[in-house]
Amino acid sequence: MDRQLGRPDARVGQEEQGEPAGAASAGRWRLPPLVKTPLYTPEERVRRDTSRWTLVQGLLAPVQFLIFGISLYLVLDYLRTGENKDWAEWSVVVKTVALYTIMITGAIWEKVVFGKYLFAESFFWEDVFSMLVIALHTAYLVALFFDLLPSVQLMWVALAAYFTYVINAGQFIWKLRMARLEGGKSAPADGAKDVVAA
Repeated sequence: MDRQLGRPDARVGQEEQGEPAGAASAGRWRLPPLVKTPLYTPEERVRRDTSRWTLVQGLLAPVQFLIFGISLYLVLDYLRTGENKDWAEWSVVVKTVALYTIMITGAIWEKVVFGKYLFAESFFWEDVFSMLVIALHTAYLVALFFDLLPSVQLMWVALAAYFTYVINAGQFIWKLRMARLEGGKSAPADGAKDVVAA
């Protein structure tokens, strides 16, 4: 995680505490900060702005959000009325397929821009939370196709997945705002990974 990302050297803190610089193991892994600034190096910003995957992410994000809105309505309507069960169940399947699509293309985007498919420092915590989003959506599919839960309980699993999705979307939208402030100007490319929202 420390490579070429400008993180302060751990040895500085050790020397300040009176520890010799080599006291800690050289390969000790540390979690990245909650916020890395700047989000992009100049080279990463150029790769982001010139990658076709940036456009793909920018198009998929609002499409997925539209699918989410329709599905959320159908799920809540089923829980309220008990009607249109199949519509509600399959709308979550469509939402999950959209999620998988945007996560796979987002990983490719991250590889192009940052050199790794997931957990680049700029989006580490967003990617971590995305894993929970994917896990809950996948749990829904498993429960649906193997008939593991009654329909009402299944809809509550979907709502749990959607709750985490909204939080994750908020994380990426916040990063979008940060990227635009750092860039000093609005650009369509700034919406790439920043609005993925697993």
